[in-house]
Amino acid sequence: MSVDGSEVAAPAVRGQWIEWSSWGGNVVFGLTAIPAALGVGSLEDPAIVVCLALFFASLVIWTWALFAAFVRSAGGDDVAVTTLFLLEGRAPKRARWSLYGAFAVCLAITATTAAFNPFGVLVPMYPLGLIGLWGARHGTFPPRRDAPSR
Repeated sequence: MSVDGSEVAAPAVRGQWIEWSSWGGNVVFGLTAIPAALGVGSLEDPAIVVCLALFFASLVIWTWALFAAFVRSAGGDDVAVTTLFLLEGRAPKRARWSLYGAFAVCLAITATTAAFNPFGVLVPMYPLGLIGLWGARHGTFPPRRDAPSR
């Protein structure tokens, strides 16, 4: 509640839409790949389409993440692979657990269904790219030290 008595909305958790996207990709992947692997023939083609769609989406996400990291680096942040894709540093534990949990679930779905749909091995690029995007957009980086002059 604010000073004047009106309700104040809680700030949105930063990067939460990236986490939801990662888990949403798992839901769609699992809903098509698992039944197809269990022999539901009508879902074999949709499972392939979902795998390819998530992979091509991951290409866009990886490009976005790397461009965002480049912009942050050019702005004076010392962006490193460990802070970008491993979310080391001051990334909230909740975000780290959620993003890596989605990645682990994706790997589990991939491992159990890859023999029936080899395109599924491309899907883990999607949650991994989202981890990098979260790091590039919301990660905390130290200031970049300029290279010593010669």
